[in-house]
Amino acid sequence: MGASGTELGTELGRELGRMTWPEVARPIVVVPVGSCEQHGPHLPIATDTLIATRLATELVCRRIDAVLAPALAITASGEHQGFPGTLSIGCDVLTTVLVEIARSADWASGVVFVNGHGGNRAAMQQADNLFKHECRNVLIWSPSVPGGDLHAGHTETSLLLALAPELVRLDRAVPGPTPNLSVLIEHGVRSLSDTGVLGDPTHASAADGEPIFRNLCDHLAAAVNAWMPAT
Repeated sequence: MGASGTELGTELGRELGRMTWPEVARPIVVVPVGSCEQHGPHLPIATDTLIATRLATELVCRRIDAVLAPALAITASGEHQGFPGTLSIGCDVLTTVLVEIARSADWASGVVFVNGHGGNRAAMQQADNLFKHECRNVLIWSPSVPGGDLHAGHTETSLLLALAPELVRLDRAVPGPTPNLSVLIEHGVRSLSDTGVLGDPTHASAADGEPIFRNLCDHLAAAVNAWMPAT
């Protein structure tokens, strides 16, 4: 599907970290929020960050008033404790990080957090409650894929095959159990799946991933347009 998220952002000339401060004039700041956690034996630890960054970049492609901020790549991944490679700062710290980022961006017209990891949602809800109390212009968006599996299964594997196929070791993919979300939250991944997979990635494909990604891009753009109509 073409260039990586970082390359696209650089081509746009609207990757915040590459700009100088006089070039920044009341934009929407788009912050990808991913994770650093195991994604089975076949997907990279940065899977959620890669997906969130690419979604955020596509949004910046569609909105000339937006800039792409650096991604938050270590977030709340306590449910993946026990797997090598997983790093987590926990829900409370992530909430504080989100709040302080938004507070520090008073120079922007608004902030959009593009979430790529389900384990971040509790922190994001807590932060959103405070944003509303402080009357801050912040949008928190998380993807929803009808019928999608929980972790490192068909959905995420298909997305990575569409976005970064060189990072997918499909020959190592194995099916795992498919518990509901409440069981995952209560018990953690390690007690449910020795491989870290929750779902079945073995039949994933880029052909399945591309429409999933495009639908997510459309939903994100629509949410941002409803929150702050393009001028």
